[in-house]
Amino acid sequence: MTVQTARGRDAARGDVLTVRYDDGYIVSVERRHDPNASDLPVLSPGFVDAQVNGYLGLDVNGPDTDSMVIERITEELARIGVTTWVPTVITASEDAISHALRCVEKARNADARVRDAIPSVHVEGPFISDQDGARGVHDASQVRAIDPEEVRRWGAITRIGVVTVSPHWADAPRGIREICAMGVRISIGHTHATAAQVLGAIDAGATLSTHLGNGIAPMIPRHPNAIWTQLADDRVTCGLIADGHHLPSETLEVMLRAKGTRGAFLVSDMTAVAGKPPGRYATPVGGSVDLDEHGRLSHVGSELLAGAAASLPDGLRNVVRSTSLGLGQALKLVTENPARTLPGARPGLGTLQPGAPADMVLVSDSGTVLEVIRSSPRREEIGP
Repeated sequence: MTVQTARGRDAARGDVLTVRYDDGYIVSVERRHDPNASDLPVLSPGFVDAQVNGYLGLDVNGPDTDSMVIERITEELARIGVTTWVPTVITASEDAISHALRCVEKARNADARVRDAIPSVHVEGPFISDQDGARGVHDASQVRAIDPEEVRRWGAITRIGVVTVSPHWADAPRGIREICAMGVRISIGHTHATAAQVLGAIDAGATLSTHLGNGIAPMIPRHPNAIWTQLADDRVTCGLIADGHHLPSETLEVMLRAKGTRGAFLVSDMTAVAGKPPGRYATPVGGSVDLDEHGRLSHVGSELLAGAAASLPDGLRNVVRSTSLGLGQALKLVTENPARTLPGARPGLGTLQPGAPADMVLVSDSGTVLEVIRSSPRREEIGP
């Protein structure tokens, strides 16, 4: 292939960046001061979404999901700048979870673009709280205790990167240690665990929080509680949904300040309803759901949020608009920070450095994606 060039502005320092890339990877990065740099769009690594249930009517969790659904989601996400994503499989029977995992693995084996875009899978459940509120819209009948052997069976199908658990279960630390020993990261979420149980999970190896501030009972002790414990512990990196509905702007601001520039990342938590017009929909995530004109997605008959309808680029723009973070800091929340949490991620993912994947986006000062550059622009068959 011929060496190609991307040029744009560094959002943090204001320098002009000239990135040369070949065969899907960055070859060199040149940085120079230019008084006219502000005329250029910002050049950023491609976005990394660590929690995607579906998009544009396509669902990772549906009974009719197949490998083509995974391929199509990959392509549609890339169009909006999300060049790496993590299919998120929710609480269900082991057969249903295994079906979704097989679809992902078949898609990864069939197309190099999908393989590069999907480093691993996030299984959000089924080892979560069975209590209303904390459980969210997950199926209560399928919630079960932490079972490392079930996780091992999932791993025989495809690469499992993250499993969300609630640490309230008896002997949770032992189960967490066993799962971590498989190279899987434990994320705390959908929990009614006490602060002490959360700390026990962190001591056992849990390093992530699943959409912190959500998936928790609406009424909790002022202190101590599970949120403060996760915010205070530097061993935990927190995923946050910045769609304007899951977290008020003040809460989002405080959480970002508490975790610092490296301790948090944004996720979309998109469902298949994302990208669709307002209305009522039937989905595997939440069942019957309403999407209102403001983009709020809720379970019919309750006020429970049923996933999100806003994309990761939407979340980025919301952070730039409604918090004190500058664009350079905000971009880390959708690139370098989530990439660092993902088992199976390609070296250098989420950065602009030699050897990193040449997935890049040009964005405006408000965070709007203007152009997408993909490291694997053409389909390449890699399996039978």
